[in-house]
Amino acid sequence: MVDINQLASGEAGRALLERVFQDDSERFLRRLRDRVDRVGIELPAIEVRYQGLSVEVDAFVGSRALPTLWNSATNFLQGLVGRLASSNKRTINILQNVNGIIKPSRMTLLLGPPSSGKSTFMRALTGKLDKALKVSGSITYCGHTFEEFYPERTSAYVSQYDLHNAEMTVRETLDFSRRCLGVGARYDMLAELAVREREAGIKPDPEIDAYMKATAVQGQESNIVTDLTLKVLGLDICADMPIGDEMIRGVSGGQRKRVTTGEMLTGPARALFMDEISTGLDSSSTFQIVKYIRQLVHVMNETVMISLLQPPPETYNLFDDIILLSEGYVVYHGPRENILEFFESAGFRCPERKGIADFLQEVTSKKDQQQYWYLDQEQYRHVPVPEFAERFKSFHVGQQMLKELQIPFDKSKTHPAALTTNKYGQSSWESFKTVMSREKLLMKRNSFIYIFKVAQLVILGLIAMTVFLRTKMPHGQFSDSTKFFGALTFSLMTVLFNGFAELQFTIKMLPTFYKQRDFLFFPPWTIGLVNIISKVPVSLVESIVWVVLTYYVMGFAPAAGRFFRMLLAFFATHQMAMGLFRFLGAVLKSMVVANTLGMFVILLIFLFGGIVIPRGDVRPWWIWAYWASPMMYSQNAISVNEFLSSRWANPNNNTSIDAPTVGEAILKAKGLFTRESGFWVSIGAIVGFIILFNILYLLALTYLSFGSSSNTVSDEENENETNTSIPIDEATNPPTQSQITLPFQPLSLSFNHVNYYVDMPAVRNERARIHRKSSPVAL
Repeated sequence: MVDINQLASGEAGRALLERVFQDDSERFLRRLRDRVDRVGIELPAIEVRYQGLSVEVDAFVGSRALPTLWNSATNFLQGLVGRLASSNKRTINILQNVNGIIKPSRMTLLLGPPSSGKSTFMRALTGKLDKALKVSGSITYCGHTFEEFYPERTSAYVSQYDLHNAEMTVRETLDFSRRCLGVGARYDMLAELAVREREAGIKPDPEIDAYMKATAVQGQESNIVTDLTLKVLGLDICADMPIGDEMIRGVSGGQRKRVTTGEMLTGPARALFMDEISTGLDSSSTFQIVKYIRQLVHVMNETVMISLLQPPPETYNLFDDIILLSEGYVVYHGPRENILEFFESAGFRCPERKGIADFLQEVTSKKDQQQYWYLDQEQYRHVPVPEFAERFKSFHVGQQMLKELQIPFDKSKTHPAALTTNKYGQSSWESFKTVMSREKLLMKRNSFIYIFKVAQLVILGLIAMTVFLRTKMPHGQFSDSTKFFGALTFSLMTVLFNGFAELQFTIKMLPTFYKQRDFLFFPPWTIGLVNIISKVPVSLVESIVWVVLTYYVMGFAPAAGRFFRMLLAFFATHQMAMGLFRFLGAVLKSMVVANTLGMFVILLIFLFGGIVIPRGDVRPWWIWAYWASPMMYSQNAISVNEFLSSRWANPNNNTSIDAPTVGEAILKAKGLFTRESGFWVSIGAIVGFIILFNILYLLALTYLSFGSSSNTVSDEENENETNTSIPIDEATNPPTQSQITLPFQPLSLSFNHVNYYVDMPAVRNERARIHRKSSPVAL
């Protein structure tokens, strides 16, 4: 008997993968498909339709979109008014009434020049558009609208932005994604497969059976699915390297791009939408990745659309269908074989030695279109993009597509496992455990920061111990309170500012968190709760270090009960500070803004915290701010704990027989609580602030996101006026040399012994290499 849990991960799983894969991905996929076909099980297939899809956005025009202080303030105020803001905005049509069908078992290539709306189109099809955009039309999966299932989990969107945890390795990143996305319907299909094989008396291939069982295991930290993804993407050579960022050395840009692709390939989604996956990759790597995805589409009935900017001819030929998008219009959507025929019918022909993909992206451009005109008997005229879109409707491919769109998809033919109705791939408890394991890993990788924070506390503690040395701090008299108040206030400020690091931690994790939250990796509250819980031991250790070092050396009340109450007050204050800074980081999102506003909030807390101005001196109209300051309660807690001890119990000689003690008089003079119950009231208030700030933090993680950046839209009329306002009469005022050409200083570029290597597919169990060596050249 073989333990599937052990086979699914570790060396046993990798050995199994080597046996079944054998560097032949198509044969491997055929073996999987043959087993399913043998018992008549139908694989899930997804057809995506979009009809009358339009996307609009209101953007400020010209200089009003620049992020200046005046523009930001003006735009904000006018946005509050409402109608006044519309006069300063222009409606930009990103997508304009596009229609089409993306069919299963066919590879679709999305082409288009920059700013043609490709990313918006993909995000619309996967249900990930910004809420600020105005969307009209319909998008259906197998005839079902987005309200009937979760498109974020039914489809997988591979973003063109590489957002990862820099401290995690490539394997750990893919493993985390796989655990969050779950196994989908793999287990149910495997169970049905086993039943049918048993009824038909079919003995399955033991290696394929073991592989399929291993892929259906849920919740493991490592799995054979991750190993397969690493292998097909060429990431197995860097699987144990950190992703890296500006501060951490990690994998290359091309490898990071493949990690972004691999994140979504580890999941069970049957529809893949991949946006600019070739950025940073050489043509050979792009070809290998697209070739594997093509095999996945044709063999396993996947639905895939890939956006590439300038694919080489060999990669272009791997696709079955082409969508050409330009200026928000679908110029062509149909088989690859008919696209040149369509443009020839409009008068444009691709030259023989011209890449078809480059031709398609240039033929709709006003600047590049004329060179492809081939009707010598007719005079060239510019054909705008809307005219191309109208021509396509009368083209036989466009007419066939419109006929298919008129026939509604039969919902009864939808495979039960095609659409995902569960919001997350795991239960809430499993999601919590998965996020907690990652948080432990990140804390371990960032252990230097926590060690440094403790070392910083030790250094500050040593300095404070020598400044507030107990031999120089007499007690028991009213005049002795100044030094003790100074020592208490300094300790309070140290503990408070030590939680400031949470601001940086929170802002750093936000981009990756937003991506994973929007892709439904986990419920947002899980990562917030994990951050709160995981930092409790850190907060406790830092509070203990400070109190143990400074309490007795500074000469505070020596009773053990007072010592532990001081520890409790500092621990609660530190938790409150961490909650406050976490909340500010989640709301402000930018390090510059957070540091600026964070310091402003701290100043307000101190100003109204009873430290700078006692309660009695606070004006009536500001007294609410005094009671709303968390620092006030922390100051009350540590002051009551110290000045109500027995050594401050001497009667005050300046008052009557029923006079309060010296400690009570000191507290009263400072406007603080004068009873022992004041300590517990203050602790209760601090705990209330802890709960409040953490709830606000969880709400911010759940509902906020990075705001969409305002695009600068040029005002063409103003530009034309500017360009024609200073005409030059060349007859009377001939242009000078500086007016004809820009000043240019020639530079020399030399290179020598440059070697370029490209990994090629394995041939007869050997790895071939292309080695190009240049001779010394000087430019």
